[in-house]
Amino acid sequence: MPSLGVKVSKGPLLDGLGKSTKDIMKVSSVADANVAKILKDAGAEVMVNLLPSGAVKATQYYAEQALAAKCAFANATPNFIASDAAWAKRFTDARLPLAGDDLVDQVGSTALHKTLLKLLSDNGVKIDETYQLDVGGGTESADTLDRSRDAKRQIKTESVAAAIPYKADIVAGSTDYVDFLQNKRDSYFWISGVYFCNAPLKIDLKFQTVDAPNAGSVLFDVVRAMKRALNQKLTGAVEPVCAYGFKRPPKMEPLEVAEKKFAKFTA
Repeated sequence: MPSLGVKVSKGPLLDGLGKSTKDIMKVSSVADANVAKILKDAGAEVMVNLLPSGAVKATQYYAEQALAAKCAFANATPNFIASDAAWAKRFTDARLPLAGDDLVDQVGSTALHKTLLKLLSDNGVKIDETYQLDVGGGTESADTLDRSRDAKRQIKTESVAAAIPYKADIVAGSTDYVDFLQNKRDSYFWISGVYFCNAPLKIDLKFQTVDAPNAGSVLFDVVRAMKRALNQKLTGAVEPVCAYGFKRPPKMEPLEVAEKKFAKFTA
């Protein structure tokens, strides 16, 4: 792409940095910009929130700025906006589309975990217990351990549980920050169950990805879908987009159902 002359402006910090990330990042001394005015002046249509997981106040602030600037809002963080009925109503009342919460990865550990569980369950395996533990070296991993570990664990566990039609012992979430992993993420899976004649089945595996680009393609899908939602004058949380692109949508759907609904929505 040619140079578009886009400038990076400094918004209010609020709770944008956690205890660990304050040691990694330097905060600019530039005065805070008027976010809503910048969005309006730029003619922005879709605002994407890619703040750290623990930035609850900052996420709510930017959702307010999207409302003030009449922008659609895509919340990539696990802080509840689309799945919060009060926030969803505010976007409905403002006649703006909303998507969230907690963006999925293109090849993420949660999607892989859910696919494995569904495959096994569909083939008659009864899952007894399973876990998915993530270790990362990026700033998001550091921030998660500081401020949003429990929230992320709840979201991931609920998302994984939706993959099988019965109750099992499930734990999923981030467990540690390892600086020398840099921008890589290691995920460890354990699955235990039984199949025909109560024969035991165990799966123990490791999965590694580079964190930064992993959600890029999904984010492109979400932004394009939000533009479509604007064109169709949809308001509030757009369910096909939320279920397809996010771990904690207002309404949880199995992967194959979410993908079919999203394909129909964007067709």
